[in-house]
Amino acid sequence: MTVIQVEGVFNVRDVGGIPAEGGRIREGRLLRSGNLVAATPAGLAVLEQRISHIVDLRDDQEVASAPSATTAIATTHLPLFLGSVASFFEDDMSLDDMYRQLLEESGERLADAIRIIARGEPTLVHCTVGKDRTGVTVALALAAVGADREAIISDYALTASMLPQERNRRIVAFLEVQHPEAKHAVALATLSPADVMRRVLEQVDARWGSAAGYLAANGVTDAELDDLRRALVEA
Repeated sequence: MTVIQVEGVFNVRDVGGIPAEGGRIREGRLLRSGNLVAATPAGLAVLEQRISHIVDLRDDQEVASAPSATTAIATTHLPLFLGSVASFFEDDMSLDDMYRQLLEESGERLADAIRIIARGEPTLVHCTVGKDRTGVTVALALAAVGADREAIISDYALTASMLPQERNRRIVAFLEVQHPEAKHAVALATLSPADVMRRVLEQVDARWGSAAGYLAANGVTDAELDDLRRALVEA
């Protein structure tokens, strides 16, 4: 896994190099990040050299309020949240509950995201900060090809340390005013605890047998899973 400096974009990394069954995850094949709204020309040049396709997991309102700075890279929009982002804070939902809801309600779109990754093009997956929707999508892709579980969890957990501290201070101050009684709001906005992703993957195993089983239950074929392995794993 390699952190990549992209001017104007935070939380950018290539998950290549993670150990996997039969080898390791290919470098340059699957990247993840926060949104691209503030990417500078220099930052866009880095992205355009590295990736061929973008999977944007934000909803239409998020895209309209923070449009991507690039139109040169093919982009597929796959909104994962069926409700608004604000509703998770209003309902004081925990990270565990939000991820469980994602798995239960957004399976077809998660499967579509995996199909794009399986094409084998250098692909960037992002949402707003690259933590929750991106974290679940990337974890499923990696787990489905037999990537080392603790490495998957460590990649997810890294996000909290890569979010800009000024952004976190601003968000926390806002949440304290808007949702003073909330128990989970700060974690929802700023944290990526390893144990949360560990529980997500354990729940996937318990309910669907494996990440590959989850994807199959949502329409991904054996041939598409084979494509995903060929796209992501090198000997």
